[in-house]
Amino acid sequence: MAVSLEDSIKRRLRAVPDAPGVYLFRDTRGQVIYVGKALRLRDRLRSYFTAAYAQTARVSELVRKVYDFEFVRTANEVEALVLECNLIKNYRPRFNIRLKDDKNYLYLKLPITEEYPRVHYSRRVQNDGALYFGPYTSAQSLRGTVKSIRQLLPFRTCSDEIFKQGKVCLDFHIKRCPGPCERRIGADDYKARIHEVALFMEGRSDMLVRELHVRMEGAADRLDFENASRYRDQLQSIERIADRQKVLTHGRDDQDLIAYARHGNDVFVEVAYVRQGKMVGHDGHALDGAGEASEAELLRGFVLQYYASATHVPRTVILPGLLDEPDLMTGWLSQRRGGPVTIEVPQRGRKRALVTQLAETAAQELEQLRIQADYDRSRTEPMLAALAEALDLETPPKRIECYDISNIQGDSAVGAMVVFEDGRPRNDHYRHFRIRFVPGPNDFAMLQEVLRRRLERLESAQRREEADAVGDRSFTSRPDLILIDGGKGQLSAALEVLESAGYADIPTFSLAKEREEIFAPGRADPIVQEKSSPGMFLVQRIRDEAHRFAITHHRKVRSKKALTSPLDSVEGIGPARKRALLRHFGSVQAIREAAVEDIVAVGVPERLAKRLKETL
Repeated sequence: MAVSLEDSIKRRLRAVPDAPGVYLFRDTRGQVIYVGKALRLRDRLRSYFTAAYAQTARVSELVRKVYDFEFVRTANEVEALVLECNLIKNYRPRFNIRLKDDKNYLYLKLPITEEYPRVHYSRRVQNDGALYFGPYTSAQSLRGTVKSIRQLLPFRTCSDEIFKQGKVCLDFHIKRCPGPCERRIGADDYKARIHEVALFMEGRSDMLVRELHVRMEGAADRLDFENASRYRDQLQSIERIADRQKVLTHGRDDQDLIAYARHGNDVFVEVAYVRQGKMVGHDGHALDGAGEASEAELLRGFVLQYYASATHVPRTVILPGLLDEPDLMTGWLSQRRGGPVTIEVPQRGRKRALVTQLAETAAQELEQLRIQADYDRSRTEPMLAALAEALDLETPPKRIECYDISNIQGDSAVGAMVVFEDGRPRNDHYRHFRIRFVPGPNDFAMLQEVLRRRLERLESAQRREEADAVGDRSFTSRPDLILIDGGKGQLSAALEVLESAGYADIPTFSLAKEREEIFAPGRADPIVQEKSSPGMFLVQRIRDEAHRFAITHHRKVRSKKALTSPLDSVEGIGPARKRALLRHFGSVQAIREAAVEDIVAVGVPERLAKRLKETL
């Protein structure tokens, strides 16, 4: 007798342990649609499938879509909380509250373990001994902050390769860098400078002022008036900045104020950073998956996701309302901070007024986002609908991938993949492919290589997902539509690869450059659209973007190849020896004509000099 899905799930629930852990719900396609944590897995999972359990509309919709579930047992509830957060970031399930595009947030990195640290930006935090500050949703805001700091406390931002050349650059001459490459500043003094930058980023201007006062007085006592005046100027600049920071509280502890605004399913959260009683900055975060979540659920979801990525957890977190599992969240935050953390929900007074004011800021930010989103939807939805009608697709395509090949007679050949989602470019999913296996000028074979490698990545991404591994997210999504830059020949070549790889069901078309005709599989005549039609406009825009992306990279590859020297192919001739030889002889031709003894005189070992002569 056949067992229904509901009966099967109920039988499996009896075997679930009564222990802490994390559970995952999957839909009919095997996609993870929700990740949850429980102190008692069996009770929590049973509650979803019990008719007597009072479910919200959001939970009811979730349960209707559940086809399968799995769970991971953990040692305790805090461990389950950490695992829940990691799985949400990995799978980004549609029914979980999550930070929108959190992988694109910027951090400022200070690698303090290096002799002359290079201050630069990073997209992720690594356990490498460096100091990180962030995350920042606004790259423009962070870059503006760094620009202001460099005017006050100059430091290097050049790459290690340029730094090793040992020559000061323009930054030194415009007083944006102290010139550590030419040892214009000692290692200890430079590290002290980086320490000052860290204090400034942490909002500890008072500590920085005290340090500079001590240095200024010490320099004056030594009659080093030049350095004393420099410290004085830095002090005045810092104090001017500190005066502009708004005094919010009388306490000296670090605090984060959190408030939010919501309109329908759209939620925007604002975080203000208070350090030593002064407002030193704020940042906004849009949320996905909030839906009809309660305030307590929403705040828990944000606090969990945000502080899992944040580089600093303050002594006090001030919220507009209670959050789910406050004791567990407080314990987890204390663990993250390495010290006690308090969660406050002020009901009146100064702090409540600040939270209310912050909520107004969040509402203004949300309104701006909604205006932009409405504008984008009003432009892209008619285009996608017109494209679906023109190409006879069942539904408007959400994810469109377009491929182009760029080469000159097979030289420096590259392939390009551009991605549009909801009619807009998804730049972080763009990818280049260096052609590896096609020796000559064969555009059809090059296109097939690119498509084959892309589909292999899709297969491996699906296997990684089954194994709970993290991979390149640009290849995990299955395209709803594939566009090829080319004519009938390119389309036939692409269809051959798709069919052999088992993806013949993905709608695929090509767009010829000359007459702007769309070629479809199984049709002798092309699809002809008016150039002014919305669907044709979108196809042309995607094709032109693929062409731009491909040819830009092709030029870069060609220019690198043109700059390659014959000296680069000689094992043992590194950048330093290459520079020394060219500086001494003036050209490769002169090195070719020089005697072995002359090359040895430049500092090249005799054996290597002979090998160099043979190679040249």
